[in-house]
Amino acid sequence: MAILVGKEFCKVDAGGRFKFPSAMKKALAGNIEAGFVIKESIFDACLELYPRAEFEREIETKVAKLNHYNPQDRLLIRKLSEGNPLELDGSDRLLIPVELKKAKGIDKEIVLISKINIIEIWDVETYNKMNAAEVDFAGMAAKRLGQIDGVEEQEKL
Repeated sequence: MAILVGKEFCKVDAGGRFKFPSAMKKALAGNIEAGFVIKESIFDACLELYPRAEFEREIETKVAKLNHYNPQDRLLIRKLSEGNPLELDGSDRLLIPVELKKAKGIDKEIVLISKINIIEIWDVETYNKMNAAEVDFAGMAAKRLGQIDGVEEQEKL
């Protein structure tokens, strides 16, 4: 699967549909036929849009390995594997299910953010509030990404 890149702003119509951006459609060309899975993010105030194959890979490699006899694992399995299948309609639109729109406060404008192999769907106002929070992003990036380079360098020695 190609790495997704981009940030796109979209309008949501009264029925909950938005036009899927052509740049993202082009990046996912080999995966469009299989459709998508949309679900609530468990970490952020957004929705996550997975190409169907990516969602299935996530379930197979992580979720399916959890213990069905463990109550905590069952809860994780249930929460991580719930999602709604979606397909592009004839006008290249996707329909956000009503319950997911309500859960994440999505109204008329959204922003799609590429996150390596999935797309986050944010209500624009919620996204702007999150970005307005004061975070030392440069310091965080230097610390976290610097550790990655440091580990790689140490392994080479």
